Amino acid sequence: MANQSRSPDEPARLVLEGVPYVGFDLHDLVSEDGMKRCPEGVTFPSCLRACLEFMGEDYGHKEITEHNSTWRLDNLYVYLMGTTGAAFRLNWKPGWHADNVALFLMSDDPGAPFRRGFEAVGYGWEGVMKEDIGYDAPDGQFGPSNESYFRQRIIESIRDRSRPVLAHGVVGPPETCIITGYDEGGDVLIGWSFFQHDPDFNAGVEFEPSGYFRKREWYQDTWDLMIIGEKRQRPRLSKVYRDALKWGLKVVRTPVTYEDRHNGLAAYEAWAEHLPRDDDFPTDDIAVLRERHMVHDDAVGTVAEGRWYGAQFLRQVAERELLMARELLMAAACYEAEHDLMWQVWGLVGGIGRADDHVKKLAHPEVRRQIVPLILQGRDKDAQAADHIERALAK
Repeated sequence: MANQSRSPDEPARLVLEGVPYVGFDLHDLVSEDGMKRCPEGVTFPSCLRACLEFMGEDYGHKEITEHNSTWRLDNLYVYLMGTTGAAFRLNWKPGWHADNVALFLMSDDPGAPFRRGFEAVGYGWEGVMKEDIGYDAPDGQFGPSNESYFRQRIIESIRDRSRPVLAHGVVGPPETCIITGYDEGGDVLIGWSFFQHDPDFNAGVEFEPSGYFRKREWYQDTWDLMIIGEKRQRPRLSKVYRDALKWGLKVVRTPVTYEDRHNGLAAYEAWAEHLPRDDDFPTDDIAVLRERHMVHDDAVGTVAEGRWYGAQFLRQVAERELLMARELLMAAACYEAEHDLMWQVWGLVGGIGRADDHVKKLAHPEVRRQIVPLILQGRDKDAQAADHIERALAK
């Protein structure tokens, strides 16, 4: 759809160069200081981290040693994993559903992780979406649900404020991406998406020399925009940390969300109950097996990355909140053990990956039955961590 409303003196193309890369393969990159980047697989915290970094916010980083390598651990991603609740979540709808990993499913308030993320870094935000799906956007009313309004808000943010825009979709499923620019008056959007190189989602996608995607006919694949608002005074860190820990406990201990989704500790049990169902794994239908493996592997990854970053977040809090430190470090140890259990789960199917060899191994009944107790051990570690966090909050 051509843009007919652009004034003659308005630039048809404007791109914010230098917005940091985001993607599932971030850990394959080496930072300017020569260290490998720690993986960042949860789209919203990673995208918000990249935007704030571009905007000059510096939370620093740590050097850590894992797997015989030195890695760069960005403090802001750790902070956002904890404050959004992403580090504590697990969700499982009965059956085999690809959307179990959606960040907003951790509670019945779909806007909570986004709102909490922006509040924790001291920025306002505004949601602009096609349908009111319940986000609480305190900085303004939802705008008209049409392409011209979406285009207007994107151009205003990039042209007038030099700020990227966060969106769900554009390229790929409704996961967070970054819009870093536009071309042809907004007919083409430019940016970073975790899915821009995935052949299942990038039909028609082109690329800028910088690596940014270029996407035409973008509106149909865009669910909403998250406009980064004005900077505010950040809340007191002790309050942010305590609120995040209370939120994490609520996420872990809420057994059901959206009436039919197992959540938190209950999600482990539902996941474990599904794996031994041999009828769900027809060995002669590779398409079904791939789907089953994807849903299972998403759960493994959610726990492995989430709890590892959860441990880092708890250590971050413990460095400042000394009265809580002992219990928080014990909780962190539980999360690290849980992370290691998920590596054992990956090992039983041949390692990390979704090749057909991994898929077929999961189809073996004896393999799935070996995985079940590891999941239940993970649940127990999660429950123990929650008890330690609760005791820490009582300090």
